[in-house]
Amino acid sequence: MTTTIFIKYIHFIAIFMVVSSVVTEHLLLKAKMTRAELKRLSVIDGFYGISSIIVVSSGLSLWLGGIGKPVEFYTNNPIFLTKVGLFIVVGLLSLYPTIFFLKNRKGDVQSELIELPKSIKIVIRMELLILFSIPLLATLMVNGVGLKS
Repeated sequence: MTTTIFIKYIHFIAIFMVVSSVVTEHLLLKAKMTRAELKRLSVIDGFYGISSIIVVSSGLSLWLGGIGKPVEFYTNNPIFLTKVGLFIVVGLLSLYPTIFFLKNRKGDVQSELIELPKSIKIVIRMELLILFSIPLLATLMVNGVGLKS
């Protein structure tokens, strides 16, 4: 029981870390950014990546490790599978900004201005929209919506 509570807590905190890092990235974006600012964004993006790994590993422990509810509770629920699918979509979407930040953070002149493609802001907003829909799906799932009677 204590292990279950601990893993659920870690999972929950990591979710907050994922969302807060994506929100922070969104708030720091500007049309033109210095390499130093892009370096800062890549650090935040790294924090996002680590947080995502914690979410996935703790989530897999709860799902497949038999720590939380029975495996069938999750596996047979289309709401849960949608939630997992959306989290994967967020991870895939995040690759574009991550690659851009990593490619453009280094250079001889840290004050050099780099123009940010508008698509980066759009992608990050899509990530946020999807991330904010996942708690609704989680709430539905925990209450048994989607399970066959």
